[in-house]
Amino acid sequence: MKETLLYILQHIVDHPDDIVIDEVIEGDRTIYVIHANPEDMGKIIGKKGRIIMAIRDLIKIIATKQKIFADVEVAESTPMDKSDKSDTSTI
Repeated sequence: MKETLLYILQHIVDHPDDIVIDEVIEGDRTIYVIHANPEDMGKIIGKKGRIIMAIRDLIKIIATKQKIFADVEVAESTPMDKSDKSDTSTI
């Protein structure tokens, strides 16, 4: 399911290499959190949220066929790259 979501998103946005999807499992729920280039957020969300609603519907249909619960969320910021993290433990 994560691969399907990634495929869809990479073909919508202008910066496909910046798409990162985190898979958060909470009990019997799977939540896919989309991180993307800020310039691509409008394309992912769409007018009046129509694109993201369609993507959520697709993922929920796939999840239902697999008898699991899944949801899709859009993160407000991109995840920090490992090289961007600063070590603050040596203060």
